Amino acid sequence: MTCVDDLNVFDAGTVVTPEMIKEKGLAKQVVDGIKILGEGNLEKNVTVQAHKFSKTAIEKIEQAGGKAEVI
Repeated sequence: MTCVDDLNVFDAGTVVTPEMIKEKGLAKQVVDGIKILGEGNLEKNVTVQAHKFSKTAIEKIEQAGGKAEVI
């Protein structure tokens, strides 16, 4: 599980993949893929590819100008 706040380490415009999340050590727990939670604030427009998103995470990603893509 990863929080939207953790995604601020990526540059604006980046397509963030599960592999990138793992490489940065942002995946706190990987059971059935990567899940993005809505804790914190996202300050950059990034496209996030993950297996699951909380409703709040999707809202915060879209508010920052990004996209949430379920893979």
